[in-house]
This record gives sequence, structure tokens and C-alpha cells, in this order.
Amino acid sequence: MDFVFYILNIYLVVINLIAIIITIHDKRTAIKHKWRVRESTLLVVSAFGGSVAMYITMHLIRHKTKHLKFMLGIPLIFILQCVFVFVIWRLVNG
Repeated sequence: MDFVFYILNIYLVVINLIAIIITIHDKRTAIKHKWRVRESTLLVVSAFGGSVAMYITMHLIRHKTKHLKFMLGIPLIFILQCVFVFVIWRLVNG
């Protein structure tokens, strides 16, 4: 079981780093009026575990903070992820 948690922790670190990188990249390309990261890509990365890092990064760099889809959607994704983890934990631990 320790190995599973080790792999999960590595996955979460990697997906959160990816979330930070693409959020900063999208902000930089927005400033330069260049090709942008799709909103769906940002939300998918958030849904795959990068929600916390993406949300914090968006606030720190003031990116998409006026978009309700992100300011409500990403916290909602995080809440759903927490519920999912809790349900799995309860199933595993009886």
C-alpha cells in the first residue's frame, strides 16, 4: 500500500506542476496576443488533479479570475475530488 501512495504522490506533484506551467504559459501568451491554451485543456488538467495548484496560480498571476467558469468550476472540481477520495477511502477502510 505504501507503493501506491508513493506513486499517487508523484502523480499529484507532476500534474500540479503541469497545471502551474500551462496556466503561466496561457497568461504569457494572452499578454502577447498569441496562441492560447484551450479552456477545456485547463479544466481537464484541473480535473485530473491539478485543481489546487491551478486555482492558486490563477489568483497569484491574476489570470482568468473574472471568468466564473474557472473561479467556481475549479473549486467545484476540487470539492468533487475530495468527495471521491473520501468515498474511496471509506470503501477501502470499511
